[in-house]
Amino acid sequence: MPQCIAVLTGDVIDSRKVEDRPRLYRLLEESLAELAARHGGHGERFRGDGFQLALPQSAPAMETAVALRAALIEHSEPDQRWDARIAVAVGPAERGVAAADGATFVASGRALDALADTSAHLSLTRLAAPEDPGLALLVRFIDDLLDGWSPYSAEVVGLSLRHDASQQALAERLGIRQPSVHKRLRAARWALLSDTLDYLRQRLADEEGAP
Repeated sequence: MPQCIAVLTGDVIDSRKVEDRPRLYRLLEESLAELAARHGGHGERFRGDGFQLALPQSAPAMETAVALRAALIEHSEPDQRWDARIAVAVGPAERGVAAADGATFVASGRALDALADTSAHLSLTRLAAPEDPGLALLVRFIDDLLDGWSPYSAEVVGLSLRHDASQQALAERLGIRQPSVHKRLRAARWALLSDTLDYLRQRLADEEGAP
């Protein structure tokens, strides 16, 4: 079967209201570069606040989308929340992740266009699998969790996604006490989010390996 990839296409919400756009663009570029390096993918920013990230495997797609939104929320301006719409598509890679061409890239772009007409900020399209209302509900659940995050919650979740570390280790990285880390993780609903992302990772991996 052809290689299965994940394509994340997105744009920053209300970016025209951002005063320090150079900082926003640097953050996007740095976050895309970090995630691309972590997963062996290819990412780029385009048309100002638009971006795309292609991953050579589908399994980490949803946690990558969460990590990218977490970076934006964490670095929000004091008077404006930064966040993004991200449309994830999983499907075949006709020409590899750097080509930015093929059905999976097209599906991701179209899904982002569809998000613009809704209140949702996250979607998942699986080209080689039938629609699953249960998966759609889990994506809505993740989206709703992220909508309630503060920058502090986003920061601690971002660290948790990057490092398999104890709460004490996270506290030392952040320069705060362990109970404060626990409080922030609880506010972010990290236990539920982590289990949901683990399930989605395994589900996408199983579908990628199916004949």
